[in-house]
Amino acid sequence: MGERLYRSRSDRMLAGVAGGLAEMWGADPSLVRIVWALLVVLTGGVALVVYIVMLFVVPLPPLGW
Repeated sequence: MGERLYRSRSDRMLAGVAGGLAEMWGADPSLVRIVWALLVVLTGGVALVVYIVMLFVVPLPPLGW
């Protein structure tokens, strides 16, 4: 299986969801945030709801990780 998704502790603007996705994918966090913002507009806010759900579902990494 793949690598586990964690919210970012160091690269966060709101909750660290986009930073965590960028770390997992090896992508630029700014690019992930821009794509996410475009998705919020293009999906009529569904992507925003997904972000909020991920805020509560995706855990922070263990300390010292």
